[in-house]
Amino acid sequence: MTTTSHLWAIGYEGVAQADRVRDEIVRLGWVTHSLLLSDVALVVRHPDGSFTVDRERHPISGNVLGCSVVGFLAGLVLAAPLTGATIGASIGLAGSAAAASVGISKDFVREVEELMKPGTSALFVLDNEGDLDVILHGIRGLGGTVLRTNVDAERARLIQSTLSAASADTHTSDV
Repeated sequence: MTTTSHLWAIGYEGVAQADRVRDEIVRLGWVTHSLLLSDVALVVRHPDGSFTVDRERHPISGNVLGCSVVGFLAGLVLAAPLTGATIGASIGLAGSAAAASVGISKDFVREVEELMKPGTSALFVLDNEGDLDVILHGIRGLGGTVLRTNVDAERARLIQSTLSAASADTHTSDV
């Protein structure tokens, strides 16, 4: 049985909301195990145009391959792939191979980077399926905009509408 990895870049106007969503994603993945979460990272584009990455460490130290994928991706976004290359050379090769296996292309990274305006953030999530009903319930109304993903358009629309659900319900009246 093969599993397909899903890569998501979800954009936010600031850092606080992205941080709250990351906490919920981590809870769904590493606490309740409803989401088969491989890795998650928060990328911030500061007002001066510079980027920083805040990676959530997987609670199990054996997640080297998954962590290196998002680390590799974050390095590409920061235009400094694999900082400390002498230390990370072997992990970098694993990250590059893993990045290719989940469909992370330079175009993916470039498109996300171009969509991130100064003062915004993006949450990068790498996952493999999970209990979709529980996931949808957990992310309902958390907000954010799916900037880029490697999943099919129907699944991306479902996730986007779920993220936007509560905020859309509070701003519209009954028709």
